[in-house]
Amino acid sequence: MNDVINLKNSVVGLLLLVGGCFSQSSTAQTVAVSKNQNPAYSMSKEVLKDKIKGGWAGQTIGVTFGWPTEFVYLGTFMQDYQQIRWHDDYVNEAMRVFPGLFDDIYMDLTFVNTFERLGLNAPADSFAHDYAHRGYELWHANQAGRYNILQGKKAPVSGHWLNNPHADDIDFQIEADFAGLMSPAMPNTASEISDRIGHIMNYGDGWYGGVFVANMYAQAFKTNDIKVVVGQALKVIPPRSKFYQCVSDVVSWHKKYPDDWKQTWFELQKKWAEEIGCPDGVFHPLDIDAKLNAAYVVMGLLYGNGDFTKTMEISTRAGQDSDCNPSTAAGVLGTMIGYSNIPAYWLNPVKRAEDKNFSYTDLSLNKTYELSFRHALQNIEANGGSIKGDQVLIPVQIPKTVAFEESFAGHYPREKVTHNKVSSERLVLKTQGIGFVLRGHLRKKTYGAPNKVIRAKLFVDGVELEESSFSTVPTARKTELFWRYNLPDGSHHVEVMVTDPSPDYELVLTESLEYDAKK
Repeated sequence: MNDVINLKNSVVGLLLLVGGCFSQSSTAQTVAVSKNQNPAYSMSKEVLKDKIKGGWAGQTIGVTFGWPTEFVYLGTFMQDYQQIRWHDDYVNEAMRVFPGLFDDIYMDLTFVNTFERLGLNAPADSFAHDYAHRGYELWHANQAGRYNILQGKKAPVSGHWLNNPHADDIDFQIEADFAGLMSPAMPNTASEISDRIGHIMNYGDGWYGGVFVANMYAQAFKTNDIKVVVGQALKVIPPRSKFYQCVSDVVSWHKKYPDDWKQTWFELQKKWAEEIGCPDGVFHPLDIDAKLNAAYVVMGLLYGNGDFTKTMEISTRAGQDSDCNPSTAAGVLGTMIGYSNIPAYWLNPVKRAEDKNFSYTDLSLNKTYELSFRHALQNIEANGGSIKGDQVLIPVQIPKTVAFEESFAGHYPREKVTHNKVSSERLVLKTQGIGFVLRGHLRKKTYGAPNKVIRAKLFVDGVELEESSFSTVPTARKTELFWRYNLPDGSHHVEVMVTDPSPDYELVLTESLEYDAKK
């Protein structure tokens, strides 16, 4: 049960009323340091570190638990009779057999390392450089953002939907955990960090996913009520956004169907499962959209109601990105209850793997615990808090709503047209509507040919609009051949012209996704 906090003065009371009612955990009390100082949350170093460790351990448990289910259940949930594997050495097994499973964690750690190297005021360009030049493979918004960075574009241009067809995808949502863990009980600080980094690869609802997750982590430090965590985090998202409306619907449906998460899942499918942006998911049951997967996270948290096992089960069984979603849900819940309160059944496999470095990093969980704790203390002091002996005083922040953004406004998918054209020199096609995405890639025609970069130009209705580089190296690839939005409505003549053709390499055009101005 949450303790009722006795407010020490009327200033604190007023601030809490303005910020909305919420219940505090017994470990994060609100105090007024003196009449000349702002109120702050008081927490011991021991509790703060326990919560930070709980967040990282929870992520690791969740992603491991969802390992065999990721994108297996598309447009359907996993039935109750389907057992999900778990055993006492499962985390070690996953790190050994499929190290790429932990992409949402080692992406976090890339940014953690940048903070460690350059300090709390590290600029967006430094985070962009560090992740763009790491050796790991990326997909969707992360790879599109990386490509843009490698081509000289900077945030927020690199994540904007006009330059990134995956702008609304889940990417920053699954790697924003660090921003909340280093901003304990400081929602606006979490939002600022998310603004600096999240726009490297995302925009609009895709960016809101990371802001929301970072804010849930921040809120999890000061309350034991998961409904409050969700409700307070949602305050930072603009109500006119589809992301806000989707997550708000989950909150409403949970109240209407408090004992039936599957009914809420069906309501989500009916209203929110229509993909607009991601070229892989439009006209396909795959849905990597941030808001729908965030809704599955919130379903797990609300219907799990503080139960670690139930929270992970629901967020996994909801389907789609069902390793990242339980990772987020278990990370938030792990922060709320703390490392020491995660059930041994789930925590013991983590303990056995805590000294093993994640792939593409020099950081293990034990190293990460210490690093993240140090960054949190630095961030608290940088934002007006203080450390007095074993007590940490965290400044009270009333959540502020971030700016409104919308990707693909006025664009509605009309058709996917199969082409399957191949050429070393020139591709020609017709499109219809106000926009298109040309799906395809560069490939080697000759076995054993070395990796290569070629350049090609895009012409629409006889006008040259763009020249791009295409690489056979996976980490440097462009996610799609070309795309264009906001065209005059009608028929368009589209050409792709290779400027430095080679007989050993060819462009493959698989299909075009076309957009209308109306549904």
